[in-house]
Amino acid sequence: MSDTPSSSDSPVSPDFDAMTRDIAEVPAVEVIVTVAVNLMSAAAVKLGLTEDGDAHKDLDEARKLVHALAGLLDASTTEISSFHAAPLRDGLKSLQLAFREASLVPDGAGQGPGEKYTGPVYG
Repeated sequence: MSDTPSSSDSPVSPDFDAMTRDIAEVPAVEVIVTVAVNLMSAAAVKLGLTEDGDAHKDLDEARKLVHALAGLLDASTTEISSFHAAPLRDGLKSLQLAFREASLVPDGAGQGPGEKYTGPVYG
């Protein structure tokens, strides 16, 4: 008996051709918005804004995520309509304010996460 697994024993391999076709059919705006929403969600978790609260709170990680979100929105605002950009900017500002509130050592005006792209954020 052979020690090599038969083809029926091997895990199902992904259909890369189908995945490529699926990606090709998705409009760029949808990809950008999806990535932005994922960054927002991850930042909210790291800011402790979920039901678990402080269980996953990590302000260093949150700063990175908020900064990346701000950069993405800054770079893509002209590519996605204001219909998509406006709520994402509102969400970004909310996360920036939440970060400012959660931080024990406040950043100076314009020095908070993402403020390089958005300018100073005030409540």
